[in-house]
Amino acid sequence: MEKLIKEFKEGDRIQLDLLVNNVTKGVSNAGAPYLSITLQDNTGTIEGKKWDASDLDTIIAEAGKVVKIYADVISYRDNLQLKIFQIDEVDQSQIDIFKFALPSPVPQADLIKKLNSYLASLQDEDIKKIVNTIINKYYDRFITYPAASKNHHAFASGLLYHTLCMADVASFIGRYYEDVNNDLLIAGCLLHDVGKVIELSGPIATKYTLEGKLLGHITIGVNEIRETCHKLGITSEKGLLLEHMVLSHHGEKDFGSPVPPLIKEAVILHTVDDLDSKMNIVNAALANVEEGEFTQRLLPFEGRAFYKPKK
Repeated sequence: MEKLIKEFKEGDRIQLDLLVNNVTKGVSNAGAPYLSITLQDNTGTIEGKKWDASDLDTIIAEAGKVVKIYADVISYRDNLQLKIFQIDEVDQSQIDIFKFALPSPVPQADLIKKLNSYLASLQDEDIKKIVNTIINKYYDRFITYPAASKNHHAFASGLLYHTLCMADVASFIGRYYEDVNNDLLIAGCLLHDVGKVIELSGPIATKYTLEGKLLGHITIGVNEIRETCHKLGITSEKGLLLEHMVLSHHGEKDFGSPVPPLIKEAVILHTVDDLDSKMNIVNAALANVEEGEFTQRLLPFEGRAFYKPKK
């Protein structure tokens, strides 16, 4: 049985398929070319070096591709690393992406059940039509894409997981305040990041697309809502309110929102989005430290390091 990255031990000799997450070229002191490669499966990443790299090695080891790696597991500066001696092509059409994408903490099947439950809960006909039309249009991407290329929810089905976590918290909070439109609030959660199915390249070796770099997911999402309303002949203000939810969910212009939240549902949406994103970043950092230790400094928190209390 093939080993997973988390199971590697010093002295192992491995021969298995791994995803090339990132690759850089270098030249050794002796003048020979080499490749520094970040390799990944669904349990983590490991750095590898291919010394005396040929032109063919450079062509094969392309970021975003799965390749067959032949290597020894060595220890370098107290970290495991791969000393690669051969890289071979793999038929990309036969790849199961979930073997190489970092997994969601909740199985995708469970997330889909919850998504279907939220879709079924929508009562407002216009909102229901808009949300169902957009999610059905991008369904395969919506249930598999990450929510970011790094930082928060950067794993397979991360977009769906983030979206549903927000819907759970938002629906709970919404019950405590007067006259909150629950359909609008849930629809805002479901659609707030839907533009990321175009902004991002996919669940493995995630990068920003040309549209992502030039437009961003907020603009893409708003355009989708407006085009959908036009196609469906929806003329009520529900489409406009959903556009506002997407436009304002980052809260401030400095963080990418052209307008601040100007309806109650948008205030809740922004607050829950910010909370869920930050908690995911903290949890991911804490997972890599022992009890009684601090994380590395986290940029989204002004460089603060977080402490992991002893149980």
